[in-house]
Amino acid sequence: MDTTLSFLATTPSLPAFQHAVLWALIVGIILAFVLGFGMGANDVANAFGTSVGSKVLSLRNAFILACIFETLGAVLVGYNVTDTMRKGVIDVAIYKDDPKALEVGQVAILGGCGAWLIIATIFKLPVSTTHSLVGATIGMSVLVKGFNGINWMQIVSIVSSWFISPLLSGTISAVIYLILDHAVLRRKDTFNCGLRALPIFYFFCIAFNAFAVSYQGSKILHLSSIPLWMAFAISIGAGSIIALLVHFVARPRLIKWVESSSDLETPTSEKTETNEKTDLSSIEVSVPSKSDESQPDTFMERLKYHLKRFFPARDRQEDEKTLKLFSSIQVFTACFAGFAHGANDVSNAIAPLTALLAIYMNMDVMQTAETPIYVLLYGVFAICVGLCILGHRVIKTVGQEMSEINPASGFTIEFGAAVTALLASKMGIPISTTHCLVGSVVMVGTIKSGKGIDWGIFRNIALSWAVTLPVSGLISAAIMFGLKFTL
Repeated sequence: MDTTLSFLATTPSLPAFQHAVLWALIVGIILAFVLGFGMGANDVANAFGTSVGSKVLSLRNAFILACIFETLGAVLVGYNVTDTMRKGVIDVAIYKDDPKALEVGQVAILGGCGAWLIIATIFKLPVSTTHSLVGATIGMSVLVKGFNGINWMQIVSIVSSWFISPLLSGTISAVIYLILDHAVLRRKDTFNCGLRALPIFYFFCIAFNAFAVSYQGSKILHLSSIPLWMAFAISIGAGSIIALLVHFVARPRLIKWVESSSDLETPTSEKTETNEKTDLSSIEVSVPSKSDESQPDTFMERLKYHLKRFFPARDRQEDEKTLKLFSSIQVFTACFAGFAHGANDVSNAIAPLTALLAIYMNMDVMQTAETPIYVLLYGVFAICVGLCILGHRVIKTVGQEMSEINPASGFTIEFGAAVTALLASKMGIPISTTHCLVGSVVMVGTIKSGKGIDWGIFRNIALSWAVTLPVSGLISAAIMFGLKFTL
């Protein structure tokens, strides 16, 4: 009883508390914009980097689509990750008797994370906002409370996802590319095979997206009560409708569009004849003789022979008309990737601001209230500003400099990364979409591209991943050390 009375005596009233930390709220709102700006310039650029790299989207159109679909992903799916980042990394209950320290701590978290994102963007390195926020949160809390309250199991889960996510995303993208290669790209009539396959790919893209939105959807939009069977019905129905529209309505228009563009690219018959001669000569060189076919006698030789035929030929020239056909679906998967990024990473950017407001408004250290939709929209606005001003720097690294990307491989890269990010979002795991996309670029580029991967650039990216958590943690701790006089 005496302890309770002494706690009540030392705890300030809400108006007095708000007066004391008003500066922190104002500075935090400004730093949240800086963090969102840095995230838009660095992290969001990854989602559309492959589409720009394959020349399917211009920078201007990529920015417009990114702004739209980042917003939709954040509002429709992103609430789960917000909760994890606010309350999962540290046990906020240890701040019950010291809400001011947690309030000021959010300023340090925002400053540490935002500063590292801006630094990485200047050096054109695609780093993870998730890494930065986790590191900044740990750095702040260690300085204030030591190692008490650090949720190590949650951190182990998040850290393990940083390694699992690029492998899972890369594997999904590689499998989809191999399916595309066997079903379309290595066939004799690749264009017609692509026309038949396109509605199927659209079906899976739409169905997965619709399921992610409808099942355990946004509490803000009252979608969380939709049962599993209804979510399946909605996703299958939506996917089927779009697939039928693509097959019966979009197909003739796509054929006209591809043929008109191919006519413009090859105005004379001389270019076609030259290409045909080149193709025939390459075919003559690559076709094995009868004696070569009978050579693989041992088990290992037969295995190598079949593996070589299983993977794409590195010197193969893709059919331009087929690639043009797949540029249509790559625009869609770029939007899908932007949606998935909004679902996962926008929530990271506004999680400290959400905590800042919850503590300021009600001294609610446990942060039991839902994330306000206006906070989500503020984060999206800051992200869009950063994307439009500095996003071109990281887009070039991911989409043009690390690997050779065309519309077919770009589609599989974006789809695999988006599937991985959305699955993690539904489970409330704040994975790195940067890792997903880079993992997909590396895996698909390794099995497909004749030029392969620029491993020097990949090495620099991997090193930036390794230092992100400790560097953002140190910056956050330094800011918190400077703010200790306010406590």
